[in-house]
Amino acid sequence: MALRDENKDLLQAQVELWNQAYSFMKSVAHAVALDLRIADAIRHHSGAATLPQILSGIGINPCKLASLRRLMRVLTVAGTFAIQPPEISSGGHDEPVYKLTTVSCLLTSDGVGENTASCLSPMCSHLLYPFHDSVLSMGLAAWFRNEEPGKCPYALMHGVTLWEMCGSNDGMNASLNNAMAADSRFLMRIVMEECGGIFGGIDSLVDVAGGVGGAAATIAVAFPSLKCTVLDLPHVVTKAPSVSNVQFVAGNMFESIPPANAIFLKYVLHDWADEKCIKLLKNCKQAIPSRDAGGKEWKKIFLAAGFKDYKIMPLGLWSAIELYP
Repeated sequence: MALRDENKDLLQAQVELWNQAYSFMKSVAHAVALDLRIADAIRHHSGAATLPQILSGIGINPCKLASLRRLMRVLTVAGTFAIQPPEISSGGHDEPVYKLTTVSCLLTSDGVGENTASCLSPMCSHLLYPFHDSVLSMGLAAWFRNEEPGKCPYALMHGVTLWEMCGSNDGMNASLNNAMAADSRFLMRIVMEECGGIFGGIDSLVDVAGGVGGAAATIAVAFPSLKCTVLDLPHVVTKAPSVSNVQFVAGNMFESIPPANAIFLKYVLHDWADEKCIKLLKNCKQAIPSRDAGGKEWKKIFLAAGFKDYKIMPLGLWSAIELYP
């Protein structure tokens, strides 16, 4: 699907804006790498190590393997480490191998080669001190060292999840609701222009975790005969404005979802572990009637939830995903 030039430019501009807004994450990633001594762990394997070897070398719980992979992705994109893809077809290793670069050699305890004077890890640790287990980094280094598999970094630092914090902090709740509403206004206009047809032919729709109804309102305007319902937590729904042709329901998406012809999810699945995603999608499947007649990383989750097929339409940084029960 070819996007309109104007929409393509807007989506790319959003990517660049988010890249700037999240640029501090590179500093956080390097602070964590120094704290965990990742460069030393790779040096121990002659400068090239697989992810399990790194995990073993830095001594963290194997349950953090997937998160370590994401951390290493940030560090390789930044150029601090290099990555060599798997060589399954040639009978080689079936795991990507992470290698030291000249940059990451400066972060090892003994510097570059035999030149111990080239070790700059103390200087970098000092420069990155504001990012070390701070509110800004959400205590990511401490989270990697923590043995508990369930808690996310935010919950480990604050004692509650972000959603629980929003339930007790009106300022944070308003900030999050306003942010999501602004994003919905921006993205949903493009969605309706580029693939609005996915909403045709249905009589009812539930926007799960739909906030204050920004996305549902856009859909309702484009399809006046479509009955739109927004499901979200009570503290969110109580702050929602009155929206024409949109009904708000307070509830928990992990417990039950109101019945409808279609379920709409925007910025939801990425917030949860696979097990939670499968539980949510199973609830979605129960809420919609059966239908008889890209995205490899999502396929396992969709099929495990009981969906028979799916379709993914790229929208710049995002994608519109249709799931068929």
